[in-house]
Amino acid sequence: MSLGWKRSGLGWAGAVAMLLVLVGGVRARGQTSGAGSQGTGSQGAASAVPAEETQQTTTDGVLVDQVIGVVNGDLVLESDVDEERRFAAFQPFSVPGGRFSRERAIERLVDRTLILQQLKLQPDQAVSTEEARVQVAQLRKDIPACKQLGCETEAGWEKFVRDQGFTMEELVELWRERMEVLKFVEMRFRAGISITPEEIKAYYEKTLLPEYARQRAVAPKLDVISDRVQEVLLQQQVSSLLGDWLKSLKAQGTVRMARPGEVQP
Repeated sequence: MSLGWKRSGLGWAGAVAMLLVLVGGVRARGQTSGAGSQGTGSQGAASAVPAEETQQTTTDGVLVDQVIGVVNGDLVLESDVDEERRFAAFQPFSVPGGRFSRERAIERLVDRTLILQQLKLQPDQAVSTEEARVQVAQLRKDIPACKQLGCETEAGWEKFVRDQGFTMEELVELWRERMEVLKFVEMRFRAGISITPEEIKAYYEKTLLPEYARQRAVAPKLDVISDRVQEVLLQQQVSSLLGDWLKSLKAQGTVRMARPGEVQP
């Protein structure tokens, strides 16, 4: 059972939110000079990018992009934030309340860049393009907005993808990287985690039953839903371990962000 796919229901929606938004699908950018992909400095996450590094221009002086952060030498660009916003259309359950937050998007981009850098050291985690195509084909059936726009036809689906600013090849590649990150997170952090029957029962009684009652819905019996509760609890523990690991990577590496006011949204 893959992490990040339990997106329906009441109690487990919040449990997987961190994983869903974290692995959205933005590629790590090219490296700046003088910094490797591992980054062994001690500047941490608080360092700032000088103002002159936050803009890239063409030879005629036209602004084409802005650097908003450097993660161990990999650039996080303003165009990455825009791509993150557009890609959210393919993850309708990943943005709480449907509201896009630029600040949270930047935080996700930094975290995801750190994970992608670690993935480069473990090529055995690779996911094939064909595997990604299979999931993307299924994806179009799971997007509520897409169902209303005729995505059951190839022409309708291609138009939906195009309207978000992507080609089909770009979408498949972004989704492939998303799958690689999920696979990495699951294999690194899930092994060795066990959930007891007592923990499942406690979550069911203290979290799920009150939520169903609040929604005035009939809760399923524990024996019917216990496997899904177990998955939620596993994902919660994975999310906690993942968060601690990312903090460690930031402390060990060099993450520099533009100072407030230097880059306009």
